[in-house]
Order: sequence, then structure tokens, then C-alpha cells
Amino acid sequence: MAVAIWMKGGIRVSSFAISKYIPILETIRNYKKENIRKDIIAALTVTVVGIPQYMAYALIAGVSPVYGLYTGIVAAIIGSAFGCSNQLITGPTNAICLLTASAMIRYMGLPNAYQMLFLMTFLVGVLQIIYGVIKLGKVIDFVSHTVLVGFTAGAGVLIALGQVNTLLGMSIKGSSGMSTMEKMYYIITHISQTNYYSLGLGLMTMVIIVICKKISKNLPGALIGITVPIFFIIMFALDKKGVKLTGTIPSALPPFQMVQFSLTSLRDMLSGAFAISIIGLVEAISISKAISTNTRQKIDSNQEFIGQGIANVVASFFQCFPSSGSFSRSAINYINGATSRFSGILSGVFVALVLLFFAPYAKYIPSPCLAGVLIVTGYGLIDKKEIKKVVKAGVLSSDSIAMWVTCVLVIVLLNLDYAIYAGIALSIVLYLKDTNKAPIKLLIPSQGKDSQIIEQEIDSLKEQVDVLIIQLEGNLYFGAATDLGDRLDNLVNKSKVFILRMKYVTTIDLTSISTLKVFIRNVREAGGILIISGVKSDLDVMLKKSNIDSDIGIDNIFMSENEVFASSTNALERARAALKCGVGDTAKKSAACTIIDSVSPAANTGSF
Repeated sequence: MAVAIWMKGGIRVSSFAISKYIPILETIRNYKKENIRKDIIAALTVTVVGIPQYMAYALIAGVSPVYGLYTGIVAAIIGSAFGCSNQLITGPTNAICLLTASAMIRYMGLPNAYQMLFLMTFLVGVLQIIYGVIKLGKVIDFVSHTVLVGFTAGAGVLIALGQVNTLLGMSIKGSSGMSTMEKMYYIITHISQTNYYSLGLGLMTMVIIVICKKISKNLPGALIGITVPIFFIIMFALDKKGVKLTGTIPSALPPFQMVQFSLTSLRDMLSGAFAISIIGLVEAISISKAISTNTRQKIDSNQEFIGQGIANVVASFFQCFPSSGSFSRSAINYINGATSRFSGILSGVFVALVLLFFAPYAKYIPSPCLAGVLIVTGYGLIDKKEIKKVVKAGVLSSDSIAMWVTCVLVIVLLNLDYAIYAGIALSIVLYLKDTNKAPIKLLIPSQGKDSQIIEQEIDSLKEQVDVLIIQLEGNLYFGAATDLGDRLDNLVNKSKVFILRMKYVTTIDLTSISTLKVFIRNVREAGGILIISGVKSDLDVMLKKSNIDSDIGIDNIFMSENEVFASSTNALERARAALKCGVGDTAKKSAACTIIDSVSPAANTGSF
């Protein structure tokens, strides 16, 4: 098939190159008509599930539910058009909304609060586009899985606790500027102000959601849970008995509005935008890759970065808050047969149609019912299975510490972006703590069946042996040099012959080589002999540059060879010569000589 190429300003542009950066073009070109029904059904299902989520998540962000619907429209359409995943649904998510609320807590209630919010959405998008353009696709690797488990668990607790006052029908003056802990203190000290009608409706919604999940995962529990209580509101006029309703939602598409820029505002929003941009990308890429394991679609992380960034930049001009890929809606989209990115685009279109024609009915939705949806959602964020796995790996392990510290910081700190930064920093520190331990195995050769040498691994040596194999592994860099030196120093007088096996060393730096030179000198001064085996060509160059070959003698260095164990066997034969196994009274051979002679060709020929 011919590739379409045209000239523009003297530059040859390929349609394939254009499609790479605007994936919707490739989808349009190769779309099959028989897939339209599948995409429409999937989009309708996502819409039914998404509408109550969009409204509820907006409350987490501290804004009117209508902004959640706006975000569910614009972000879904643009994210699907420019992202790389065919099934990913972009829009409001609980974690992003929680981070948004944290970043905006100082500004809510101010006259320019919403302008600041839309500016932050713009900044999040710009940062994500920059990550994609400079190909920082691996930036998400710095956010460990355990940090995310801890963050989502803490976020789940915060989301649930943050909705308790709405569930109880309490109105807290100035709550937008209060932390969750301050809200909880107020609730406990004013528990007598509970509106039992509100509590009953909220609990009804929660029970309906749980029952629907047990009956079928495909049932829109949240939608049913907020629809049924509406009949009770109308029948018993509960709105006149203190039950707060969502209020009027305008029947209009998201209006275009210029983002207000200023250097002061940009500086104030940057920290929160950075944290949201990172977590948003982690969510989107993780979800896309999880679904791609079944669809076998190749996921381009950098393109998804750009797609998410464009979605947020465009959304900022239509009164939307930051968005990301939603795991629940994306999973529903895939399960219900979505075949292309058109399902995501159509889901945004369907939400827009609902907003245009059914918005007047939304005013009857009780706020405690939306609170009930969020409390169930918050509980669902606590991944109990993953937490158990991390704890089983060790309560004081690096992963466990990073998870619990991040979880606690999310709950305690007022600014959640600091909790994210702290979790990432802690993961790196704990990783470096683990990597500064030199990976060493101590092996003693012993005789097995059929004259084979068996290498017995030991933890420590209590008495001197004839031959000790020290197997170095992994990356020997300056951070591990101190530990390497300490462990080698303790072995200086524990053997007559040391075989330093280096075939499993991936890299080594000059600091670690200097540590080995000190060990060689100490062994020689103690009257011992050191042999190096399994030396790869690149490692041999470094050893020669550092003059190690002259320190121990070129005859005591054995290169890594193709034959299995060839280098080790040669080193053992060298050890045989060093121990003078072929000389003198054979009746008084040491155990080491007996073992080596059983497999050594030199023992059979009488020469080395």
C-alpha cells in the first residue's frame, strides 16, 4: 500500500507520521463498520456508570457536580482521540480529585478560585505534554507500586471520612478550608446535629450498590443507588425536612472560557500540578497496560503522556478540573466489547446529550446519596489483597515501610502532593539502602557423586579452609564499596586460597576495584593466594587499567569461557598447583586436594 506523502513548507510529511501523533486518524482509516455496534453499547454502559461518578468525584474536588460532567465530556473525547489506548476512558478519578482538592484548599472560597482551578488543569496538561515530547516514558518507574498502594489506601480513607458530614446531613461552615481531621473533630463534637433522613437515604444508596455488585458486576449500582431515593424525596417531601439536594444543573454544553494567566498564579499552582501530572500518568499508563495484556495492543507511554496532556490543556478552556484514566470505567468499556477509541469519544458525546436533555432532573438527587457513592468508592480503593502481599514480604521491608508511611502521610498531611513526593523520596532512599549491600556468596567446594565438585553455600566461616570461592554478583558501584570492603576484610585469614568469581558481575566502578585491590594486598600479606575467575572482556579491560593483573599475576586471572564452569575449573586447577596437591606424600593430602584431584586433568597427567 502506498504511503501518502505531501510537501508542506519544503518538508516531506508522511501520513503515518501524522497518525502516530493523532491516533484517531489511524482509527478512522482502518475502522470496520461491524464494530460500531460494540463501541456504542460499550459507550452507553460507560455513560450510565460514569454520570454518577462524575458528579460524586466533583464533590471530592470541592466543586459543583456540573464541573464533573463537563470534565467527563471534554476529557473523554480528547483523551480518546489523542491517547494510545483503544479502551482507556479519561475523566475525573478519585485520586486526582483528592489531589485537586488538596492543592485548592487554600483558594476555595476566594473570588478567583475557579480561575485558579482551570489554570492548574492547564498546567497539568502542559507538564504531561512536556514529559511525552522529551520521552520521559519511564518517569513513572520512580513511583513504586507500593507507594501507589499506600497512596490509594490513604486516599480511600480520606474520601470516605470527607463525606461523613454530608452523609449525616451536617452543614459545616468554612469546611472547604478545613482538613479531614478537623472535619472529623467537628462531626464528633456535633453528632447530635445528625439528620436521620439524610443518613437513611445515604445508607440506602450504599446498600443498593453493595447488593448490585453481588448480583452482577455489570449492574450500574451507583446509578440505581441515587435514582431510587429520588422517589422517596418526591413522595415524602424530604427536601423540606433538611435533606440537601444537588441543586440545579444548567442544560448546556461546557462553555468556552479563557484561562487566566499570571506569574504569581502559575507559581502557586505549579507544585500541586506537578504531583497531579505524575499520578495522573501513572494511573493512565497502568490501566492501559493492564488492558493491553488481553487486547495485545502495543502501548506507547510517551504518546499516552501527550494524549493525557492535550486532554487536560483543552479541558482547561471548558471549565474542567484535572483528569486521568479511570480504571473502573476503562474496565467496563473493555468488558462490554469496546474495539476502538470511538467508544471513549462516544461516551463523552452521550454524557453531553444527557446534560442537554436531562439536567433538570438532576436537581432531585440527594447529596447524602452521592456521599454514599463516594464512601463505597473510598472503601473500594483500599486494596486489601495487595496490602497483605506487601506485609507478607516483611513488615519492616522497604516496600512495607514505603507503603505505610505514604498511607499515613496522605491521611495526616494537608497537602497531598507532599505525601506523594515523600513516598517517592522514601522509595528511592530505601532502594539505595538495599543496593549499598554488596551481593556476595561464599562457596566451599566439596566432592559429590561421580567425582563431581559440589559447591556448598555457607553464611559464614568459623574456621580456616583450604579453598574458598567468593562469588560476586550484580552491580558493584561506589555505594556498595564500603560493605564489600568490610565483608572481604573479615575473610582474609579464613582460607589459604581464594577464588574470586566474577562471572555474575554486571558492572563495576573504580571505587569497588580499589576495594578489591586492598583485599588482594591483605591476602598476599597474610600468606594467602587469590585467583580471579569468570572475567568478561569488558571487565578485563578495567582490571588491566587498574593494574590488578600485576598485583596478583596474570596467571591468576581466568577469563570467562563459553564452556560451562570452564573458568571455575581452570581456577580450581590453579588452586591445586598453589596448594601443591601433586607434590609430596599423597597419603597426607588435604581434603581440598582430594576433591580437586578427583576432577582435575592435571592430576591424571601429572602436570599442570
